[in-house]
Amino acid sequence: MDIHTVLQNHQKKSKNYELGRPQERPKKKTPTTSEIPDLFFDDVLSEYKLSRVEIIVLMYLYRSVWCRPNLHKEYGISPEVSYEAMTHELHLSTDEIFSALLKLENFSFIRTIRPGQFFVRKYFTEKCDGLYEIDYDKF
Repeated sequence: MDIHTVLQNHQKKSKNYELGRPQERPKKKTPTTSEIPDLFFDDVLSEYKLSRVEIIVLMYLYRSVWCRPNLHKEYGISPEVSYEAMTHELHLSTDEIFSALLKLENFSFIRTIRPGQFFVRKYFTEKCDGLYEIDYDKF
């Protein structure tokens, strides 16, 4: 038998095949979830007239502080956020983000600590934080 015959009869391995193991089924992709207080849906959205962009930015910051691992969670402080990364992840312009941040600060939902780092209230307003007895560890 010559080398050309051997190469013609050779079958390629599939990407999922490992020697001695059957092919595994691809894992089903499941959505991630974040815990947002019902207060946001029941009170904040009805009381405050937030635009779509403002809601997106607020949820982005809220999730980075309260829903994901964060060393400064007890103080309500976000990790450093790159404005460029934020515009890319949220598919918004820089102007839209800065405008939304300003409006969210006017409502006191957030406070800019330094460019790219924010204080984000657990229950969105000072009144609600007081009602639910959160003090940000003497922030």
